[in-house]
Amino acid sequence: MKVKKSDLNDKQLVETLDTLYTATSSLKGRDAMKRFLRDLLTESERIMLGRRLIIARRILAGEGYEAIALDLKVGKTTIAKVDRWLSDQVPGYEEAISGMTREYKKRSTQNESRQLFAALKRKYPLHFLLFPWPKGYKPRGW
Repeated sequence: MKVKKSDLNDKQLVETLDTLYTATSSLKGRDAMKRFLRDLLTESERIMLGRRLIIARRILAGEGYEAIALDLKVGKTTIAKVDRWLSDQVPGYEEAISGMTREYKKRSTQNESRQLFAALKRKYPLHFLLFPWPKGYKPRGW
């Protein structure tokens, strides 16, 4: 049953939101958060939240409403709503976008390292028979 904010008194509202914030902050890692959100939200709700974050990233990158609206096929009112939240005094979106940017950069660097290692392994397969692991790498269980 859907409950409106106006149906809750202040104590119930604080308890409800505190429960949500505490549950999400207790999760460690992307996979745990992914499972939690999958269980908590419908697919449509997850997509909607993800698209809002994409819109926020693009606004912060300086893209105009028109380009975002055309590319994502989203209304300008939705973009304006996200922009208004970004302009709010509470930096929630900015912190999330900043964290996402760091994570994507880290993933990109790791992926480049893996590709370089794989290319070397393809180019010099016999070398890897003699020296199978890169310096500093220890396989599990050693």
